[in-house]
Amino acid sequence: MNDEETIRQGVRQLEVGADQASRRLDNFLASQLGKLPKSVVYRLIRTGQVRVNGGRAKADTRLAVGDRVRVPPLRLSPEGGAPMVGSERLEAFERAILHEDARVMVM
Repeated sequence: MNDEETIRQGVRQLEVGADQASRRLDNFLASQLGKLPKSVVYRLIRTGQVRVNGGRAKADTRLAVGDRVRVPPLRLSPEGGAPMVGSERLEAFERAILHEDARVMVM
């Protein structure tokens, strides 16, 4: 996909407000990054890409008012769009097609 079809977001620093205090980190992120599947949210937390006040945190970490949550750069497909596939992988898939018509595809 080209850049016009992709939503790119750089590193973001989210501050926890009073309405979000005492929420778990995973639920806070799910509410802030609604387009992201929860499995991706958990992977970001598990690999240490999400930081709370500069340090690693677990998914069940309770947030407090004023906490700073670092969210890494994200690359999301547009709303309702197809999943993102790299151009190299797409080209390899297309080269593997031996025959294709309206009813069948042979690889």
